[in-house]
Amino acid sequence: MRNPKELFSLYKKFYSEIQKRKQEFKNIKKDKNLVFKELCFCLLTPQSKATSCWQAVEELFRSGFPKIPFEKICLILKKYTRFYKTKAKYLTEATKKFDIIWQLVNKNFEPEILREILVREIKGIGYKEASHFLRNIGYSFDLAIIDRQIIKNLIEYKVISKIPKNVDKNKYLELEQKFIMFSNRVKIPLVDLDLLFWAKQTGFVFK
Repeated sequence: MRNPKELFSLYKKFYSEIQKRKQEFKNIKKDKNLVFKELCFCLLTPQSKATSCWQAVEELFRSGFPKIPFEKICLILKKYTRFYKTKAKYLTEATKKFDIIWQLVNKNFEPEILREILVREIKGIGYKEASHFLRNIGYSFDLAIIDRQIIKNLIEYKVISKIPKNVDKNKYLELEQKFIMFSNRVKIPLVDLDLLFWAKQTGFVFK
């Protein structure tokens, strides 16, 4: 599917679901517990399936997280994610900082500035995870979540020519700008396009 017209036809198919999901994101920002769950989810996603990561979050919270032993966190994460011990440490450390994070997301920082703060202050959060978190809590729909799925689609639509060897800060911001330009060209909002690419691959809209 390299023709943007075909992409727009797919957009029409998933349009209602995408708008519903965006409204859900906006509602999350009002609820401290839901924001915390989204932070945990985004910390788990590197090199793991998003749907499995959300299952992990759901089981963690059903089990009483964060008031459960570290060993219990590891046992749960082991079923769903890679690098479960490292991610368990990230969750534990993020829990200690969450009151500060909650204060930050309730201030009027520019999204790019808040993303920088999150990357600097939260272990396990990079530009992708910070962008994902801010999108999922409805803080900003203007930051790109540059993951493998997005990169593959950017190649498919000839926005970039190949998978980059490394995605450091400069490369991430470069890819983000190219994704934004493509979004403007096809006249589909950035957040919608991200959710659409997921739906194109899986058949459903997720997060």
